[in-house]
Amino acid sequence: MYISTRFRIVIHLCAFLVVLYSLTMIPPMVLALIEKDRSLFGFFYTFIITFSLGGIGWAVTGRTNIQLETRDGFIIIVLFWLLFSLISAMPLWLDDSYNVSLADAIFEGVSGITTTGASVFNDVSGLPKSILYYRAQLNFVGGLGVIVLAVAVLPLLGIGGMKLYQSEMPGPFKEERLTPRLADTAKSLWLTYLLLGAACTLAFWLAGMPFFDSICHGLSTVSLGGFSTRTESIGFYDSYAIELVAGGFSLLSAINFTLYFVALSRRSFKPFLKSAELRFFLLVASIVILIITLEVWRAGMYSLPASFVHAFFLTSSMITDNGLATADYASWPVHTIVLLLSASFFGGCVGSTCGGIKALRFLVLFKQSRHEVHQLAHPRAIMSIRVGNSPVNDRVLRSVWSFFFLYVVCTCFFIWMLNLQGYDLLTSFATVAACINNMGLGFGETAAGFGTLSDSAKYLMCAAMLLGRLEIYPVLILLSRTFWRS
Repeated sequence: MYISTRFRIVIHLCAFLVVLYSLTMIPPMVLALIEKDRSLFGFFYTFIITFSLGGIGWAVTGRTNIQLETRDGFIIIVLFWLLFSLISAMPLWLDDSYNVSLADAIFEGVSGITTTGASVFNDVSGLPKSILYYRAQLNFVGGLGVIVLAVAVLPLLGIGGMKLYQSEMPGPFKEERLTPRLADTAKSLWLTYLLLGAACTLAFWLAGMPFFDSICHGLSTVSLGGFSTRTESIGFYDSYAIELVAGGFSLLSAINFTLYFVALSRRSFKPFLKSAELRFFLLVASIVILIITLEVWRAGMYSLPASFVHAFFLTSSMITDNGLATADYASWPVHTIVLLLSASFFGGCVGSTCGGIKALRFLVLFKQSRHEVHQLAHPRAIMSIRVGNSPVNDRVLRSVWSFFFLYVVCTCFFIWMLNLQGYDLLTSFATVAACINNMGLGFGETAAGFGTLSDSAKYLMCAAMLLGRLEIYPVLILLSRTFWRS
């Protein structure tokens, strides 16, 4: 009885989320209708199928007042991303005018919803506007997570959403909330997210980008998703102003969104100034930007001012795992690209839309390592690890070290698997870095796109993208025998 009841509530919530997500097919469907694109049918069929199946599942399972437990949250989170990845692929697969295989459609769908931005399309510029907008929308919706939006309305279902929220939000401090009520928190995050997206769109337009392109790039930049309307990405526009906007908003979008909310509420910049994680993130980003500027200039590719603009943009894009690029980034010195690919593991701040390991975890690891050095030098001294004014307890330290270890192990595993399939080591490293960090820019054989990968490699990288987006733990928990013991 208990198991059937828990199963029922999981199906009920997943069905509701599918209904909710099916509504995102309406904007691209309307645009396809206006533009008279054949893609209209793909969006229409996807909407009808998902809305109907979700509605039936929701109605059959019925309402219940049972409170979600921790295990329910993990199950729903993983099912949510799997279902949404498949649904995201449907409009591309159902439209036979593009001859997109199932593997390509799933890869593009997973890449979009996980804000990876890796694409299998060789000629993005030739795609219809409805598809281009849909790809940007995938980035935007996946950016903060449809779950955060869903928990704002979960109370309407008579079901608490706290367990879902804690399972979805990244970082070691999952228990922190902005407001006493979870629904208010989710709404506040989305409002902040929308305002930043609107500001980014306006900035691109003022910098000289066409309005439609500004909307799409605004959505993909704030979500740190990286899908572009042009095959050459930002490099197509050959504009320093546009590169500065893209780089600047990449950094702004990598900041913890709770800081924006608190700063707006208090009408003060002090929350930004007091954030130890933000200071650490900006310091690391500045150092990498300086190194790349000097190395690109030393290689004789650009003048010093041009080197700074290009380095600022590409470094900001890759360290935050955005994935927008200049047209000629693949021709940069190999050692600079390897540094940037390595920097993509750093990521941005916890509570942002970026991928990677996150700056806060690296800050904790750095302080823990420094603490060990001091402790060895002064064995009898009593010292504690603090981030800002907050002490870091042993539970957080164990969590951070464990996550770091698992992230490295998973990365090495995926690199090894690609290498076994015949890809060279640089291509394997770059491709895995692009996918598990949700960054989207490859190198070597994937520099021009990910369509050259074999179907098995694409499915493998889909798994890497989902693991990176879910931050590994939810998937491993579901795969453990301990989780399923009653």
